[in-house]
Amino acid sequence: MKKQLLGALADLIVLVIGVLSLLSPFIFPGLRSAETFSNTFPLMVSLIIILCLLILFYETQETLLDSKIIAFLGVLIAINAALRFLETAIPGPAGFSPTFFLIILTGYFFGSRIGFLMGAMTMFVSGLITGGVGPWLPGQMITAGWVGQSAAILKVFNKKAQWQGKAPEIITLAAFGAVWGLVYGMIMNLWFWPFLAGAPGQIWLHSAYIGINFQRYLAYYLATSLVWDITRAIGNILITSVMAKPVIKILKRFTTRFSFDYREQHQS
Repeated sequence: MKKQLLGALADLIVLVIGVLSLLSPFIFPGLRSAETFSNTFPLMVSLIIILCLLILFYETQETLLDSKIIAFLGVLIAINAALRFLETAIPGPAGFSPTFFLIILTGYFFGSRIGFLMGAMTMFVSGLITGGVGPWLPGQMITAGWVGQSAAILKVFNKKAQWQGKAPEIITLAAFGAVWGLVYGMIMNLWFWPFLAGAPGQIWLHSAYIGINFQRYLAYYLATSLVWDITRAIGNILITSVMAKPVIKILKRFTTRFSFDYREQHQS
C-alpha cells in the first residue's frame, strides 16, 4: 500500500508540474512575455530532465528496475528518436508522426512513470538529433510524457475487461492513439498561443474573460491545427493497428526473460 501511495504521489507531482508549466502564462500573465518565454526554456528543460532522473531513481528503488530495463528503455528511446528523425528527413502528410505508438505501448506495458520517461526523453533526444531545440521543447516533453503516462490507465481498463491479448485490446490502443493525436495538438497550441500575433478574433486577450478567450482559442485551433491533428490521429490508428501486436510480444518476451534472469540471480 505504501509503494502504491508513493507511486500515485509521483504521478501527481508530474501532472501538477506539467499543468503549472502549461498554464503559467494564464495564471501569471504579467510575469511572462514572448521574450521571457524564449529565455527561460533552458531552465524548464533542465527541470524536466531532473524530474525524469528522480522518477528513474524512484523506480530503481521501488521496483525490479535494474540496468537491463534501463538499457532497454534507452534502446526504445533511441529507436523512437530515430523514427522522429526519419519523419523530419522524409516528410509525410502534415501532422503525421510515427513516434507516438511506441510511447503509448511503453506506458501501457511498463506503467505510468516509465511511460512518462519514454515520452519526455524521446522528445528531448530527438530534438537534439533533428535540431528541434527551442522554446517549444519543454511543452513537447511534458505533453509526450503525459501520452505515455496516461496509457497505464488503459491497461487497467483492458485488464478489468479481460481484453488483453484479444482484438479489443488493439482497438482500444488505436482509439487511445487517435484521441491523443488530437489532444496533443490542442495542448501544444496552448503552450505558445498566448504569445502569438494573428487574426483579431484568434489571439489571446489578457483582460478578456475565460469564455471569450476559449472562443478565440477554438477559432485559432480550427483555422490552424485541426487538419494536422486529424492526420496525426489517423496515423496513430494505422500504425498502432499494424504494430501493436508484434511490439507487445517483444515487450512481453523481454520482461519474461528479465524476470527469469532476476529470479535466477537472487536465488543462487
